[in-house]
Amino acid sequence: MVSKLSSAEIVHFLIILLIILVPARLLGELCRRYKLPAIIGEIFAGIIVGPTLLGLVFPDLFKGIFLSTPHAFEAFDGIANIGIILLMFIAGFEVDLKQIRENGKQAISISLTGIIFPFAIGFATVWFLFQSHFANGFNNQLVTSLFFGTALSITALSVITKILLDLDILNTRIGNIVLTAAMVDDFLGWILFSVIIQLMNVGKEEASFWSVTIVVLYAIFMLTGGRWLIHKLLAFAGKSHKQGRVITMAVCLCLISACVTESLGVRGVFGAFLVGIGINDSEYFTEKHKHVLHQFTINVLAPLFFASVGLRLNFIANFNLEVVAIILFIACIAKLLGAGIGSAMSGMNKNESIAVAFGMNARGSQEIVLGLLALQAKIISEPVFEGLVVMTVVTMIISGPIMKYYFLKEQTNNVYIPPDNVKVLQ
Repeated sequence: MVSKLSSAEIVHFLIILLIILVPARLLGELCRRYKLPAIIGEIFAGIIVGPTLLGLVFPDLFKGIFLSTPHAFEAFDGIANIGIILLMFIAGFEVDLKQIRENGKQAISISLTGIIFPFAIGFATVWFLFQSHFANGFNNQLVTSLFFGTALSITALSVITKILLDLDILNTRIGNIVLTAAMVDDFLGWILFSVIIQLMNVGKEEASFWSVTIVVLYAIFMLTGGRWLIHKLLAFAGKSHKQGRVITMAVCLCLISACVTESLGVRGVFGAFLVGIGINDSEYFTEKHKHVLHQFTINVLAPLFFASVGLRLNFIANFNLEVVAIILFIACIAKLLGAGIGSAMSGMNKNESIAVAFGMNARGSQEIVLGLLALQAKIISEPVFEGLVVMTVVTMIISGPIMKYYFLKEQTNNVYIPPDNVKVLQ
């Protein structure tokens, strides 16, 4: 028999939605007004109504809202999980395979060094400090080290896109190279994470090997023959010329792919991300379709998800300043070194290389999703997850202004100023 929420539980569920959505949207819009990513305000909204603040100041009120009716909170958690799926689905829209091919050489140079340095430094840090700082319920030193290296390698594609738009250089050569490098970072990062999830099958090495192989083959299929199939299905849905049918087909494909990867032992977000990439260049899924999905996800579901992240954190009980400092320091140093060296190797000058390095240092929603999935899988502890959240917020705040400073500095250096003894024709 299918269980259902009682009237009182439905009311409680709606109250939870309102209590989380309203401050998340308000603080998100406040951050946007000051040229900061909305995700920062949304996470802080969750921290305010969560155990860190509301639970500390008014513990009975906090328990009454979030803990007294488990079924209502479980329903909210389900909505937040749908938000994760659709968020990664629309993140896939930003990965342009054609652009990756066109700017491949320089972008891959930046991307590979931007992945290798953070991965190696992140892996080594956790490996040597595992028992003292990074031990967790899963207690697998190798898997935790691999995850941490992966988490530090990913760049926030959406944040980089916004920075490049603000600087009005998105369609320039450098802008395209940076964006392409971030796309490659994102894709390789999720492939690595899918492998790590499979490695959690301790004692089942053969099964794990075949699972990883199947996942990689599925990813290859979705980017080749799967894209053709996706385009055919969208064309079929678009015959009626009704926008809703195409969007429904796209969301159904997203959910099917999420089910496939989840059943393979990899999180459903990876399947959603792959479908997003496959749909991106379809002539039948227009910018108008993308806009509708993007607006609903970014303004309703994403705030609920990111606020739920803050809601899960208790910075009073679990905050570890030393762990946060280690994560923030190695994340910034490793990414700046890797992306900076890659930029220099690709032919960029000093100012351009520094600007690109800080742009690639920006983290965002993908890191939060990745960290939350790792926390749920017990790959990392809550203090480490809090460190990843702090690192994400700090890098989002600092990356844009510093990147802008060095790009403007480079543009100023390229302006010709005639010597005093040379007359300029009027």
